[in-house]
Amino acid sequence: MPIHLLADEVVSQIAAGEVVERPASVVKELVENSLDAGARNIAIRIEGAGKRLIEVSDDGAGIARDEVLLAVARHATSKLRTAEDLFHITTLGFRGEALASIASVSRFAITTRPAGEHLGARVLVEGGQTGPLEGAGVPAGTLIRVEDLFYNVPARLKFLKQDSTERSQIDGLVTRYALAYPQVRFQLWHDNRPALQTSGNGDRREILAQLYGVEIARQLLEVSSDEDARRMDGFISPVALTRSNRRDITFFINGRWVQSVPLTTALVQAYHTLLMVGRFPLAVVFLHLPPEEVDVNVHPAKAEVRFRDPERIFSLVQRGTRRALLAYSPVPSVGMPQWKTAAAQPQAIDPAWNMSAELQNTIRPAELPGESVQPAVNPSLASADDLPSGQLPLLRLIGQVGLSYLVAEGPDGLYLIDQHAAHERVLFERLMKQAAGQRIPAQTLLEPAIVTLPAQQAGVFSGQLDALEHLGFQVEPFGPTTFRVRAIPSVLLGSDPAAAVRVLVEDFEEDESPLRDEVEGRVAARVCKRAAVKAGQVMSMDEQKKLLADLETCQSPRTCPHGRPTMIHLSVDLLERQFGRRGSR
Repeated sequence: MPIHLLADEVVSQIAAGEVVERPASVVKELVENSLDAGARNIAIRIEGAGKRLIEVSDDGAGIARDEVLLAVARHATSKLRTAEDLFHITTLGFRGEALASIASVSRFAITTRPAGEHLGARVLVEGGQTGPLEGAGVPAGTLIRVEDLFYNVPARLKFLKQDSTERSQIDGLVTRYALAYPQVRFQLWHDNRPALQTSGNGDRREILAQLYGVEIARQLLEVSSDEDARRMDGFISPVALTRSNRRDITFFINGRWVQSVPLTTALVQAYHTLLMVGRFPLAVVFLHLPPEEVDVNVHPAKAEVRFRDPERIFSLVQRGTRRALLAYSPVPSVGMPQWKTAAAQPQAIDPAWNMSAELQNTIRPAELPGESVQPAVNPSLASADDLPSGQLPLLRLIGQVGLSYLVAEGPDGLYLIDQHAAHERVLFERLMKQAAGQRIPAQTLLEPAIVTLPAQQAGVFSGQLDALEHLGFQVEPFGPTTFRVRAIPSVLLGSDPAAAVRVLVEDFEEDESPLRDEVEGRVAARVCKRAAVKAGQVMSMDEQKKLLADLETCQSPRTCPHGRPTMIHLSVDLLERQFGRRGSR
């Protein structure tokens, strides 16, 4: 094929592919333009998850009538003139690509009027084809409508996620910019329903309450650190408040939301030795740096940056976070464990324990879903290798160690069993068996619990209400991001219903479209984790024996529902080598 120049339309669509990945990308570019224009009020209307309509209006400086056509042209900007200006960027936008890229893949309309002019202007652009400039009587500011996004690039439209995912992305984006600019009043509507409204009074905790709920917003710790001309401030979570992933760690650099693995790593390292492995903090951190120390021109969507002196910035984040943690959090004292006397009475076991006790004699391994009957093997005589896959030999309980582990003897050695992980497995298989036949027994609450979730999570959570109901939860919408819990599974009696719902939300990945069985499996695993007997909890001999017997009937007794091992096997051969009876190898 001979070399030739691409048509302007193709060039524009290629450029748009780098800047406009999804509806949230459009919202980001338009909101950043409004903030650069000095807007104090920004209203965003979304229809059809952004595929049908994205409308952003503001009361900013507006665009002069004779510059409107230039504003929708490629590489037209008012924010820099020379290449040297790239290293002194103080605005969110600077390339002059956003409006032209958006207009090339949508039906685009811009209406604007500066405060000093009596008549505004309107321009329509369809698929990159610009119409004539028209006069318009409009309020001061700018209004941009983006309709039928990707209508002329159907392949890109097919790659978009389901509507709930796209709405969730927009919610998360707008809420984070509301946090970064608390003095600006943000309003967000989805299909004429309000999703976010901020007062613009400059109070970040008020916005944190909308993002994470009032209870979590109260717990977040303020962090502030200054080193020369570099400043860090924001909010971090105490060590008792964690997440199972890094999604709730947010960084803004000079007002720009960025994704930085090194910065996230620096913040997580500040929690070193304070958090369990696999748990991560919540954080909303704002870095204020000299513009010449940050290169923002390294990513098409401006989502990544580079630093002139990265070690210094990482150190600022790590030290500032650590100081805040030590200032707010008491240092735990280290001492010898307090041993219980023989007369000590066992603590009360979770009500979930009764469920496994009641069902002891009604469930056998062959009755579990998908399990076939195996040839009979005498477990009292067989080693672990002789038994069907995953099945346990007959175990003889010896006792409890460290208030967390059970010690049992088998025909082929010693077994150390994690009581929490083992009980999780027992409850999980009970719940899934019940769910396969009918709904899990639920307990109606005397007083419904109210749960407020971040807008980004609320949209995903609302799509899983049917799966939750099948597992014993009765949850109904009670506002844009608020839900009312009317009933919980009987296994969770005695637990905080609101806290249980928040824990479940962590397992809903917004970029997944799981089957119902997969959703129920994840929810059931979280329910069992919360209901299972805890490490450090005293168990009577009868309770220990009951747990061991229940575990032996499980289909997959060697791991908990999250994949952690429930037991460690020390073979007789290993013990003999350790004691020197067979020498060392």
